[in-house]
Amino acid sequence: KTREVVFVSEPDLAAASVAIDLKSALEKSTDLAGQPTLGNVHLGALVRAGRELAGHSSLEDLFQLILDLSLDAVKASRGVVMTREADGNLRSRAIRGENLRISTTVRDRVLHQPTSLLVRDAALDAAFARQQSIIAQQIRSFLAVPLQTGEEVIGLIYLDSPQLIEFTVEDLNLLTVMANIAAIRIEHARLIEAEQAKRLLDRELERAAEIQRSLLPVKAPNVAGFDLAVYNTPCRTVGGDYYDFLPYADGRITIVIADVSGKGMPAALLMSSLQARMQVLFEKPDELAKQVARLNRITAANCPNNCFISLFVAVLDLATGEMRYCNAGHNPPLLLHKNQEVERLEATGMVLGIFPSGTYEERACRLDTEELLLLFSDGITEAANSDRDEEFGDERLIALMKREPRQGAAEFIEELKTELSSFAGPAAALDDMTAVAVRRL
Repeated sequence: KTREVVFVSEPDLAAASVAIDLKSALEKSTDLAGQPTLGNVHLGALVRAGRELAGHSSLEDLFQLILDLSLDAVKASRGVVMTREADGNLRSRAIRGENLRISTTVRDRVLHQPTSLLVRDAALDAAFARQQSIIAQQIRSFLAVPLQTGEEVIGLIYLDSPQLIEFTVEDLNLLTVMANIAAIRIEHARLIEAEQAKRLLDRELERAAEIQRSLLPVKAPNVAGFDLAVYNTPCRTVGGDYYDFLPYADGRITIVIADVSGKGMPAALLMSSLQARMQVLFEKPDELAKQVARLNRITAANCPNNCFISLFVAVLDLATGEMRYCNAGHNPPLLLHKNQEVERLEATGMVLGIFPSGTYEERACRLDTEELLLLFSDGITEAANSDRDEEFGDERLIALMKREPRQGAAEFIEELKTELSSFAGPAAALDDMTAVAVRRL
């Protein structure tokens, strides 16, 4: 046997959904004796409502259509469709009639009990005769029904008239059934709009990721006497980790790694501004401490509250292996010497963006041949195992550096990625990860 697969468009799905809801509504619109509670005129209005509601997916159009169909079905002169928002407040989505206000008593009864209300003459109804909004607007007759999907009330339809209109139980039944169908269509339209918004956001995030990737080096540069390699992966589409290599004509190179607090788009925006400032401030690799202090003042003046940046920047002389550096509150890079001792390049000042007057100290070290320097963000050492009860930590990192002390920078980075994957298992990364390996040949 063969099975035919048929693709159905969203409008067709909507029409099918409303048809099912309409059939269910018609089956339920009978009294205990099995007699229909809706006459032919009302059934015609219900069928028309089902047909027209199936053809709309725009929420704003849908609300106005629901109100127009409701007013026409029961011949009311004024009305409003209201929905309950995420914060619990009601919002008018479609309205006909100047200065229309709903009695708080009516609104609360429909939404909280929930129940449908029919009042033929408010002046003679003890529950509503003294309501100020009803008196002020000279309301005589009104209908109010909840917009309900399952147990959830998402809003209401309210219709009234200043004239004494003999709204009937049949009118109320019709409006209740129409409201049930309308509520389902509203939820369907909301789902469609939410999905469309998500797709748009995904496209924008992917574009942002492309832009961010263009700001970062695709790979480490080839430089005389040294082997460089880098690993970078954000935990979301975009991230706040930054790294860069700024070579100079005099045989020196600036190597930088930074970590913007937070994750996702806010961190990515701060990262991009940091990248631009680094390009300007470190056009010449002199007076390192002063340049970092200046970068801190600029960051403090422009960084949002509760945001900061940790940064390690070093100027490496490719001919001698001498390296000058400043560490602004970043994870101390690890320098593995030939005797297997590990030197930690500790902080020489606090993170950027907290105190504009922060000062920084410049320090120096040296890379001899076959020595390995590793710069990394805290996403590496704080990577958690699948049980989330243990972090990768500095000691595993040091052990990995010592395991194959003579391997190239790229080989070390691949080993690091393998170790991280094995340690974390299928658990999703909780933070951006960046590592820069520098080996002197």
